[in-house]
Amino acid sequence: MREARIRPAAISHNVEVLKAIAKTPHMLIVVKANGYGHGAETAARAALEGGADWLGTADLDEALELRAAGITSPILAWLFGPQDDLAEAYEQGIDLGVSSRAQLERVAAIAAKNAPARIHLKLDTGLGRNGVDPSEWDAFFSAVQQAQKAARVQVIGIFTHLSGASLEADAEQGREFDSGVARAHEYGIVPEIRHVASSIGTSDSPALAHDMVRVGAAAYGVPVTARYREAGLIPAMRVSGQVILTKRVTAGRGVGYGHTYRTERDTTLALIPLGYADGIPRHGSSAGPVAINGEKFVVSGRVSMDQLSVDVGDSPVTEGQWAVLWGDPAEGDPSANDWAEASGTIAYEIVTRLGARVPRVVAP
Repeated sequence: MREARIRPAAISHNVEVLKAIAKTPHMLIVVKANGYGHGAETAARAALEGGADWLGTADLDEALELRAAGITSPILAWLFGPQDDLAEAYEQGIDLGVSSRAQLERVAAIAAKNAPARIHLKLDTGLGRNGVDPSEWDAFFSAVQQAQKAARVQVIGIFTHLSGASLEADAEQGREFDSGVARAHEYGIVPEIRHVASSIGTSDSPALAHDMVRVGAAAYGVPVTARYREAGLIPAMRVSGQVILTKRVTAGRGVGYGHTYRTERDTTLALIPLGYADGIPRHGSSAGPVAINGEKFVVSGRVSMDQLSVDVGDSPVTEGQWAVLWGDPAEGDPSANDWAEASGTIAYEIVTRLGARVPRVVAP
């Protein structure tokens, strides 16, 4: 009675489009957060089919799940804590993003002699999250140099992440990154791959593409920039629920908790079994778009934990029909961006917050 239809072919198509835009030797597709809600293994295989040669995850468990599924491509994971066991990631050939001397020491400690751990050095160039602050670069690069000489680490990449505050801010981060790369070279650290740009940077800051881009949302057909809206990206997720009840009510009837919506006339209400427990934003109450039989409606009243109501007026909506919350606008569906705007958030959150109670159905 509820489902998220996932189209791997759309992801493959989007990756092909993105490769043409980026024009970089390498393309990393980010499949963290269960493949942005699409299913990690499904997304990973589709991305590789589309021409990606790297995959990225946030944490180690996500990366190891891909290895367990038989995926052998290079995988970069960049978030781990002091209690995480790095040994299995090392044994499985997972590249690790290293953001501090302490992390470097932990990674070097688990590497066998003459079998160095594969690492990417994360520099903080202005986002203020993980990554080595410029004030610590000399001490950090010196430690990396020693770990290299001891054959404990192999520096595959060096990277940073853009704030997206403005094009000028991103350009300034790019200059800071170049400075960091030059400083690393002074210590004999010459990574194979420099990577800076994610989805938005790939679109709007092409000078920062370097050797590889790390694309997330755009690979799933979420057009996060104006350029992408013209590029022919295809949304890979369509979220829908069956109408499980219709009933005729009179004018003035309150609908949902708090009666934030009241019917203005005699009308039909349609009940759809999707709610905030499924990841449908409660902030989309009385605002989120819904399509039934190709006709557009709006959520009527508050989104509940398990269900939402739609006032369909006199339209011939019947039980068993499917109501689409977001999908491909080219097919007449609302988009994830539409839901984001209605809920005061971003489309990234709309697709990634979709709950496990909504089955992912892989479709052509």
